[in-house]
Amino acid sequence: MAATQTQSSDKGIVHRAVGSYLDAGTAAAFVLTVGFQPRYVRVVNEDGDCFEEWFEGMADAESMKMLTGGTYAKMTSHGITVSATGFTVGLDTDINVTSQQLSWVAFG
Repeated sequence: MAATQTQSSDKGIVHRAVGSYLDAGTAAAFVLTVGFQPRYVRVVNEDGDCFEEWFEGMADAESMKMLTGGTYAKMTSHGITVSATGFTVGLDTDINVTSQQLSWVAFG
């Protein structure tokens, strides 16, 4: 049986950023600049009781989404895209909803 495994360590440097986002206008993808390249991002829709997570190694616009009731789904579009200085939250209709409070955390 063959196994493939990858792992990376922090080497003593860990970045963390937390925040919230609320847009009362038309829902759209948005960019958050945190000053580092995240290795993990979690975005929680507090009003919609769901969240999405992106882990280092996932493709752009991918994430794992948990919906109300505990149903998980892999998103292959409209998820999270990481850049050298932050990340973009895509326009997923469960997560990124007009006038609903989002909270997020990113680790690098």
